[in-house]
Amino acid sequence: MSKFQQKKGKESPKVNTASLPDIIFMLLFFFMVTTVLRDSELKLDVNTPEATELTKLEKKSLVNYIYVGKPLPKYQSTYGSSPKMQLGDKFASVADIPLFLEKHKIKVPEGQRPGITTSLRIDGDVTMGIIQDIKTELRKSGQLKLNYSASPRAE
Repeated sequence: MSKFQQKKGKESPKVNTASLPDIIFMLLFFFMVTTVLRDSELKLDVNTPEATELTKLEKKSLVNYIYVGKPLPKYQSTYGSSPKMQLGDKFASVADIPLFLEKHKIKVPEGQRPGITTSLRIDGDVTMGIIQDIKTELRKSGQLKLNYSASPRAE
């Protein structure tokens, strides 16, 4: 006779699922905190020109976006229908560009500051006078890395 016998008919214990809702809510909370949402609402109608030779920007966190175009219909009663500039979430003038650049520069770590790029998203119907004023103010502010946004051309 052997001292140790295998017990037959014994089932393995069931998995305890009491902590499953806690885990799900922790994951949900984690993704809600770490997800980056769009930081500005576009208030302009911007139809960028089409191009064939396009390159993607690598680090989007180092990019300032300046939008230029006609205000959307719901803003035309306040701001008119002439082309306006939007910095971040609000309409701005050319004189507001240095402060906008400085606010973004503060958020970027010091080692990455030389990589900051300004992306100009400009409507195709905007005159060059506004664009030239923006470029002059960017030059005065020391922002020399520019990017012109375009949409891909259908071939």
